[in-house]
Amino acid sequence: MSHIIHRNLRVTPPVAVSAQGMLVRDSQGNTYIDASGGAAVSSLGHGHPDVLTAMHRQIDRNAYAHTAFFTTDVAEELAERLVAGAPEGMAAVYFVSGGSEAMETAMKLARQYWIEAGQPQRTQFIARRQSYHGNTLGALAVSGNEWRRKPFAPLLIDVARVAPCYEYRDRAPGQSVEDYTAGLLRELDAAIQACGPERVIGFCAEPVVGATGGAVPPTPAYFRGVRALCDKYGILFIADEVMCGMGRTGSMYAIEQDGVAPDLITIAKGLGAGYQPIGAVLAQGRMVECLRAGSGAFQHGHTYIGHPVAAAAALAVQKVIERDDLLAQVRLRGAALRRLLHEAFGEHPHVGDIRGRGLLMAVELVRERESKAPFDPACKLHAAIKSEAMARGLMVYPMGGTIDGVHGDHVLLAPPFIATEADLGEIVARLSDALTAALG
Repeated sequence: MSHIIHRNLRVTPPVAVSAQGMLVRDSQGNTYIDASGGAAVSSLGHGHPDVLTAMHRQIDRNAYAHTAFFTTDVAEELAERLVAGAPEGMAAVYFVSGGSEAMETAMKLARQYWIEAGQPQRTQFIARRQSYHGNTLGALAVSGNEWRRKPFAPLLIDVARVAPCYEYRDRAPGQSVEDYTAGLLRELDAAIQACGPERVIGFCAEPVVGATGGAVPPTPAYFRGVRALCDKYGILFIADEVMCGMGRTGSMYAIEQDGVAPDLITIAKGLGAGYQPIGAVLAQGRMVECLRAGSGAFQHGHTYIGHPVAAAAALAVQKVIERDDLLAQVRLRGAALRRLLHEAFGEHPHVGDIRGRGLLMAVELVRERESKAPFDPACKLHAAIKSEAMARGLMVYPMGGTIDGVHGDHVLLAPPFIATEADLGEIVARLSDALTAALG
């Protein structure tokens, strides 16, 4: 009997004993294609020699240095590299140990910025339904994942909500994309006014929605409109790129493809590619300068922030991505994955939508294509697909509650950037078999 509190307390998962490239092997000798990167984490696959070498080198040199006393060369170099490739105005980085910590940090940094800017009355965040920003209490509060929020709702701060940019479900028949987008922006404008613009800290959104909605991309002008509204009312725009950033969608920062610069960006998952726990917040220079001129400190900190081995791993990951031109690879393989999914599921009676960017793709499952009616949540179709996929040596990331936290199922795919077209073909073939078996 395991003494670990596993995610499912009734089931002990297989024991992973080794991993190399796109394959994970368990203690029973079974191998699995990692088609989801765990949770969109393993962008370089497993066991990359360059990353392992960098980690060993750093461990031998200096395994730990507390940031209350020291900085390290690897952390400084990593920050410099992240800022150099970031959207306009991003000038500073705060390292943490994961995505939820990154969102907590962004929220606290945003709040302290307004205090030091002489506007302490700003206490309100606005976020979207069917979003996910993390599992700690602050991050969960801004999240719109109702299933995750419900047990802890009494502990969460109040956050104003607007609709997600979910074109497949919410754009009406005959409605243009432009009109649909304009309606979303009017709703955000009204929410800002209802809160009182002078009370709003910022608006939080994922440039491409991750696990909660299933790789939901924005409409073309949506985030330009968001940026314009934030500028109009003087509020911050926080882009949560924990899942969709760090090259996953074909650009280092997902928001680049929308042509705007946020005030804060959160990253994690692909930053360290699973080799060490690491996340970060990138901030506009003016925000950090405001704190520097005021109190002179950010009132926040954790024991393991800026961990030198984690920074060394993340730095090596970024160098490999640049050296091997893997962003171009993501765009190329992403197009191939989209084509393969359409070939396999484009006419499938129970696949309603195929969507995403780069190597962050998803299929949304429906009971009936014409009406887009979902399966009964009691079927737990997403869980059945995961089980059938694992039985076929395939790791995918299915979720339920796609539509409203209760109804809807999707399967998220986030294979490593090193995947070949043959790998993608095998992933889609095994997924097709798993879906057939799950549907009975």
